[in-house]
Amino acid sequence: MTKKGPSRILIIEDHPLLRQGISALIEGEKDLTVCGEVNDAREAVAAVQKYSPDVVLLDLSLQGMSGIEVLKNLKVHFPKIVVLILSMHDEVMYAPRALRAGATGYIMKQESPENVIAAIRKVLAGEVSISAKMGTKMLNRFSGRHDGALSSPIDLLSDRELEVFSLLGQGNGTREIAEKLHLSVKTIESHRAHIKEKLDLENAAQLIRHAIQWVSSESLSSSADISVSA
Repeated sequence: MTKKGPSRILIIEDHPLLRQGISALIEGEKDLTVCGEVNDAREAVAAVQKYSPDVVLLDLSLQGMSGIEVLKNLKVHFPKIVVLILSMHDEVMYAPRALRAGATGYIMKQESPENVIAAIRKVLAGEVSISAKMGTKMLNRFSGRHDGALSSPIDLLSDRELEVFSLLGQGNGTREIAEKLHLSVKTIESHRAHIKEKLDLENAAQLIRHAIQWVSSESLSSSADISVSA
């Protein structure tokens, strides 16, 4: 049976201006429409139930819960849901994690409007949407030809450990991280210990310093990418 009407897009994004811009971009296409907008990660499952979208456009950086955790939660409740990640975070680090968690595509926020729309249409067609650069890197990984970007010690961290590591680098203490992630202090301390072991760090001071340096380098990388795209 042929589907009638434009494809329905649910936007999960906590930055109002960006959310409005994405919505306006989508509404400018005859074959696409925004069926709903969500600014709170905790409302994601209820929103999918309410709006029945064809595609969920999900920001990776959400207050209170990471986009990866939201994605995993959505896939538990709706195994067939199509999710396209829209993120400012380096795709080399996060795209493989998002795809493993069940995303159908990953696109950087600094991409052109045309590329964002193309990515939406691609996942609607049942295809995986990633950049050509990322596709080459992933093919190299699967074929055994690893490059430095995909062989970073950070790759050893689990999704939750990476989230804790990132929050440490943003200046959060153990108790603050526990509150943000709705986990116990003991659980966060366990994650910290695992991170130190995987990154071969001797003490808490080295862990904090390494985390701050990593967050700073990622921020600079994202800013540089945005400047080039602009």
